[in-house]
Amino acid sequence: MSAADTSSTRETRSATVLTGSRILLLGMARNRRWLTTGSLLYGLHQITQVLVPVVIGVVIDKAVSTGDLGALVVWIAVLFGLFMALTLTWRFGARILTWAEAGEGCTLRVEVAAKILSPRGVRTDLRSGELLTIAGSDADNTSYMLDYIPRIVEAVTATLACAVALMIINVPLGLGVLVGTPVVLAVLHLSAPLITRRVQDQQETVGRATAVATDLVAGLRPLRGIGAQQAAAQRYRDISQTSLQATLRAARTQRGFAGVSATISNLLSAGIAIASGWLALDGHISIGQFVTVIGLAQFLIEPLTQLTVVPSWVAEARASANRLSLVFAAPSLLPDGERDPGEPPYGLQLSGLGYGSLDGVDLTVEPGEFLGVVAPNSADAEALVAILSGRVPPEEYRGTVRLGANHLHEIEHRQARDAMVVEPHITDIFTGTLGSNITAGAPDPDPELVTDALRSSAATDVVTMHDAGLDAPVTERGSSLSGGQRQRVALARALLVEPSVLVLHDPTTAIDSVTEKTVADGITAMRHRGETGFTTVLVTSSPTLLAGVDRVVVLRGDGVAASGSHAELSESDDDYRRAVLR
Repeated sequence: MSAADTSSTRETRSATVLTGSRILLLGMARNRRWLTTGSLLYGLHQITQVLVPVVIGVVIDKAVSTGDLGALVVWIAVLFGLFMALTLTWRFGARILTWAEAGEGCTLRVEVAAKILSPRGVRTDLRSGELLTIAGSDADNTSYMLDYIPRIVEAVTATLACAVALMIINVPLGLGVLVGTPVVLAVLHLSAPLITRRVQDQQETVGRATAVATDLVAGLRPLRGIGAQQAAAQRYRDISQTSLQATLRAARTQRGFAGVSATISNLLSAGIAIASGWLALDGHISIGQFVTVIGLAQFLIEPLTQLTVVPSWVAEARASANRLSLVFAAPSLLPDGERDPGEPPYGLQLSGLGYGSLDGVDLTVEPGEFLGVVAPNSADAEALVAILSGRVPPEEYRGTVRLGANHLHEIEHRQARDAMVVEPHITDIFTGTLGSNITAGAPDPDPELVTDALRSSAATDVVTMHDAGLDAPVTERGSSLSGGQRQRVALARALLVEPSVLVLHDPTTAIDSVTEKTVADGITAMRHRGETGFTTVLVTSSPTLLAGVDRVVVLRGDGVAASGSHAELSESDDDYRRAVLR
């Protein structure tokens, strides 16, 4: 699918209320060309399969029973042509539909990931593990609908073709198929809502189990540190048992349905075979026709079984599509601003800011200023960083935050993120290499700038200790790195993009004092380039970092309590001394 098609689909989704059914319909519409072609080929495949026992019956009546060698050769050639058609229609039909199904699954995964990773954020109660399950198995299950539709088409085609062939031989036999099949399907379809509920409950509990497992793995080190690993493991065992019970309920429902549907299909086929036997004994049909009916009755078992399990197939795809709709229909966390931030450098202005423990904070950061923020109450620092990082929608805090001349939430979100980068205290390091983590925000950086960022963040040592250098592998969540190494890699990544405004929250808490001095000097040197330099806000209580800033403010819940240099506040402010010089 082209980028334009994907973009158009996203716009359609954003303009409509998405349900699981609508997601399935959009997927079918998006792949209608391949779905139509593949379904036609599958239908032709079934027609040729129906013709095989018909031709065999003709061979018996026209060639074998009469001893006509010429007719035998002709009809064997016809059989050969049918088998060639069988092979080609199935081969190309399966190839087309497999391509469409795999492509749709990939497209859904990309769209779910794009929604989850949108710079504007997504407002949802789903945890990261559940989102991972939705982006993986649920996206795949939804795409399987592109396989189910052609199989339904081929089963209906096969059933109708069998009915027509039987009616040509004997009208009551054909009517039995035409009347019996819809009745059976209508009765079995009544179980579809139950199957959907059971499957959706299973998928939800599996998602919760995945979320707990993700949290457990991510927090394994601190859990061991406080001796809580047994309690965490017990929590995972409990949710796993709940997931197992839901899976067993869904499996019992689906297997029970499959057993009933298979029994009914076989009974219908057996009835046709028995009836044809009576007709053959009474002389109403020939031996060749009898062989044809027996072959059709045996062949009919497969399409009838497929038609009877349709509710189970659709229910599973529908349940997964319902899960996808939870993500697609989730509103964005932040509004999509339209304003341009203007020309840098930018300053920051907080007016009457209230959120969490903050209440009415006024603070101005001049363009190019290197500001230190000390919050004796750590909750104040967390609240400030949360707002600046875009994790809090504007309706959930009071007051205004201006980046340059515009309100932060009125600036187009990508331009806002380019203009201001916020590196939180708890950093994210990804599976890959040291280089891919450091250059994540600058995919084609200047090598000299990379060298400067590594030197300024003291990450050079992290790189040189590995023989592979920047190509050294990094395991999941950076578990192969120490806490201090992760902080230095994250700091190098933030410095490398050279944003006009950089907010750093406790960037050196896991770094030794000697290295911290190198980092402090490096940040100052790299952020004070040019005539005015960049705007930098350091939210920290590190005296080493604060000694190099232009100005320090002491932030309390109700506003700025003091302002001055590190040396001035160390002498004049008791709260500052207790927070910084402990």
